[in-house]
Amino acid sequence: MKQHKPWFDEESFRFLDQRKQDKMQWLQDPNPSNVDNLNTVRCEATRHCRNKENEYFKAKIGELETNSKIKNISYLYRGISDFKDYQPRTKIVKGEKGDLVTDCHSILVRQRNHFSRLFSVPYMGLVLLGRQKHIQQNH
Repeated sequence: MKQHKPWFDEESFRFLDQRKQDKMQWLQDPNPSNVDNLNTVRCEATRHCRNKENEYFKAKIGELETNSKIKNISYLYRGISDFKDYQPRTKIVKGEKGDLVTDCHSILVRQRNHFSRLFSVPYMGLVLLGRQKHIQQNH
């Protein structure tokens, strides 16, 4: 489920509804005028939603600054937790010699080598399982 967006209002809903109607009209009759109309409405809807979101976040940041200045720590941290949607991750893999590899290309080479070695070895479990069934069938 999508997270509730507090900046999304009735005007935003109208823009997205208009975009949906224009898309349906374009799907039913894909002529150049419908394509141009759809592209125009898409741009307007995107611009409106982006501006609304930017206004909301500017107000939220101003609120956080105010809470920081007046030493209202509980509201400050509560507001900061609203921004914790994305956390960048650092990819770290152990190399063959035990050193840490962080370069994307080196990680890809390491994984390719690891999995090629892993899949090039025949799996003995299937062979043994097949022999067990063969032995059971003969007895």
